[in-house]
Amino acid sequence: MWETLDTLNGKTQSLILEGLCILAVDDQADSRDLIKWMLEDFGAEVVVVTSAKEAIAALTESPGKYDLLLADIGMPEEDGFSLIRQVRELEAEVGGQIPAAAITAYATEQERQKAIDAGFQMHLAKPIDLTQLVLVIANLSGRATDE
Repeated sequence: MWETLDTLNGKTQSLILEGLCILAVDDQADSRDLIKWMLEDFGAEVVVVTSAKEAIAALTESPGKYDLLLADIGMPEEDGFSLIRQVRELEAEVGGQIPAAAITAYATEQERQKAIDAGFQMHLAKPIDLTQLVLVIANLSGRATDE
């Protein structure tokens, strides 16, 4: 993993996530901590919450604060599919159009398509690959450029 980090950091300045505020939703503490640690290392501000309800509250309480949503699919009570449907029903100013990626252990093509159909722009399989995660965020946030 460190080689990947060094390669990614040294390869291009276009992938730096400085200034982005990312809302990450996962019911598993280890996953939340890992995502927060990895993305903060690239300069992003990461706010982590544990449920769909907390994510909706974060978006509505701070309209326009978040640049990107990362959401686990397999959460108890309300899953990531329910969350993204609720997000897409919000007014654009509140975050209804926020770029979003599903992060999930469900890695089949059918699950990927289900996530896209529900309203996510991207689908990432667990375990999380740092390089892939940073590239997805850079692409969704408009930070990626051709080298």
